[in-house]
Amino acid sequence: MSANKAGRRRRSSSLVYTEPPESLEHISDQAALPNLNANWVNAKGAWVIHIVLIMTLKILFDIIPGISQETSWTLTNISYMFGSYLMFHWVRGVPFDFNAGAYDNLNMWEQIDNGDQYTPAKKFLLSVPVGLFLVSTHYTHYDLTFFIINILATLAVVIPKLPASHRLRVALFSGAPDIPES
Repeated sequence: MSANKAGRRRRSSSLVYTEPPESLEHISDQAALPNLNANWVNAKGAWVIHIVLIMTLKILFDIIPGISQETSWTLTNISYMFGSYLMFHWVRGVPFDFNAGAYDNLNMWEQIDNGDQYTPAKKFLLSVPVGLFLVSTHYTHYDLTFFIINILATLAVVIPKLPASHRLRVALFSGAPDIPES
């Protein structure tokens, strides 16, 4: 009966929870091989791709007939923020099977630079959404509706990047963890 009970798992009733620290086994697994999933941010051209992506989105939204400049900038902002959130904060682990699950509990933002805060890569990746917000707000002529849409999209991406949000999960978006019964 106790083996059966130990095997059962229940969901946490909390909406916000902190991912527990890595076990010694996970730490040694992470140290065994380089994390190619997170090391690309320091490669040549990795920073440029964000600017190219934003410019491409803007051009794509500009060529759609009937879309104003204000709407085009707001759609560019929302699209970049959605993609950024999905890539850096939603997906956990490594999409390649060469680390044997060593990073399964961490999203890409937490994997970048081994979780260190305020590295050049993380500063850049934090400044891009803020800069895009400022540009899109300027080109929407500070219209209140566009401002609210742009600020909400930006906050949804910037807040998870802050050090206070490190290893913090919101169960509403990512599912609560399974916690063994005591």
